[in-house]
Amino acid sequence: MGAFVAEVALRWSDMDAFGHVNHARTITLLEEARAELLFTEAERRGLLGMAEGMVVARVVIDYHSPLVYRSKSLRVKMSVRDLKAASFVIDYTAYAQEAVATAETLMVPYDLRAGRPRRLTAEEREFLSAWQADTVQPELDRA
Repeated sequence: MGAFVAEVALRWSDMDAFGHVNHARTITLLEEARAELLFTEAERRGLLGMAEGMVVARVVIDYHSPLVYRSKSLRVKMSVRDLKAASFVIDYTAYAQEAVATAETLMVPYDLRAGRPRRLTAEEREFLSAWQADTVQPELDRA
């Protein structure tokens, strides 16, 4: 199926004193994009369990150019890789007018009631495998 694409609105409050979106806000914007995939799209396809517990074990971001508010929105392309029994990686390329950042998050399904990691269900693995691609390469041109 390829990459999943989410549009995330930028807010005036995302900017810092230097006039660009700061690191902490960028992580939040990626989180909003990820929620579109793991919660909204999964629920749309009848998969409700992912919203009941999924945690970020690691996040890495590489910045290619400043993200400024005047862009109004951030287009985030995501794909899944390293799909294992109890974890997977989401790769991101975030675009304003051009690629501004690439990132990855190591995701771990989590049982909130038991307070521990859990394995992915067969349905979750099937959903995630639909978004597998070689990688979301940082296309440093227009999206």
